Amino acid sequence: MNTEVYSLVNAGKIVAGAGSIKTISDIVTDYQAKKVLVITDQGVWNAGLVQKPKNLLESAGIAVEIINTTPPEPNADQVSQIFETAKNSGCEMIVGLGGGSSMDVAKIVAIMLTNGHSIRELLDGAKITKRGIPTLMIPTTTGTGAEATPNAIFLVPEKEIKIGIVSEKMLPNCVILDPELTVNLPKAITAATGMDALAHGIECYISKKANPFSDTFALKSINLISRSIRKAYNNGQDLAARQDMLLGAMFGGISIATSSTVAVHALSYPLGGKYHIPHGLSNAILLPHVMKFTLDAAEEKFKDIAVAMELETTGLSARQAAEKMIDNLYSLIYDLNLKVDLREKGIHESDIDSMAEASLKVTRLLNNNPKPMNKDDIREIYKKLFE
Repeated sequence: MNTEVYSLVNAGKIVAGAGSIKTISDIVTDYQAKKVLVITDQGVWNAGLVQKPKNLLESAGIAVEIINTTPPEPNADQVSQIFETAKNSGCEMIVGLGGGSSMDVAKIVAIMLTNGHSIRELLDGAKITKRGIPTLMIPTTTGTGAEATPNAIFLVPEKEIKIGIVSEKMLPNCVILDPELTVNLPKAITAATGMDALAHGIECYISKKANPFSDTFALKSINLISRSIRKAYNNGQDLAARQDMLLGAMFGGISIATSSTVAVHALSYPLGGKYHIPHGLSNAILLPHVMKFTLDAAEEKFKDIAVAMELETTGLSARQAAEKMIDNLYSLIYDLNLKVDLREKGIHESDIDSMAEASLKVTRLLNNNPKPMNKDDIREIYKKLFE
């Protein structure tokens, strides 16, 4: 741990547990909001997950407007379109219902309503000076931890990369973590988003920005996800496993808010930014390879992670425990059937050089990796994805 001064920031109120969605009208009433705007996506809408919170709010006399057009990887123009609808809605509170994309859009739209900056200006570094209108985040996947972070990440197509907007003023006012909303999550999404959350915990624990706050939440995140991801994948109706995954994802998000992800996320950005591979999937396939590269610089921390994963480490050296942890990551990828044919996605080995160049620009994350990476190192990791 190199950080001498560190801080813990978090959402204002967090309600968790099976059936906790029933508290939504009480939460909104506390903010004296008479009209709520729900920002979600087509998958959540088609799954019928909007109906219950909508009914609860309307039964309490609260008007509800819904935007269900959030794309999987929102870009600046799409955010602008959603903002135009939000601006004319007269809403007094915004609910982000869904995965990281819906929550990120909800957070940034709330900010845009009070700060007067366009999404392009914010992506170019315009300063956020005011909190947005009140926000409530309700995750229906168990991956990004966006409900706990001060970040919102968007695609900038002309640069073929994603850019993160970061401000503590984006931290949600409230969060509801209800595992009942995640029981019908498809297996592939359970796997990819769960591994994304696991990556958050692992990366934040080994980051150069790690500190006692982030370490506490990161290790608990790793523990909860490691013990439950296979259960949630194999039986989506397992509420205890689903609750573990929701909590693990949120704890990973809290870790990001006080520490930082590292090279896994830096290398994943070009895969999503240019080739539109889902964020969780790209992190999942990169995670073991990046950890194997980083091993020499993080043996003791990797041993701690092995213990958090409840792997048997008695009598093992730090190196042996670390290698066991990495082997377990490869096993997880296999058990959860996480794979992607890059060539099928239009990525070829001739593209590795440009992807490596794009990754090198994500210095915000690469600089926090325990072991420095140069272009050749990054190229070698990308090559492994073609094997």
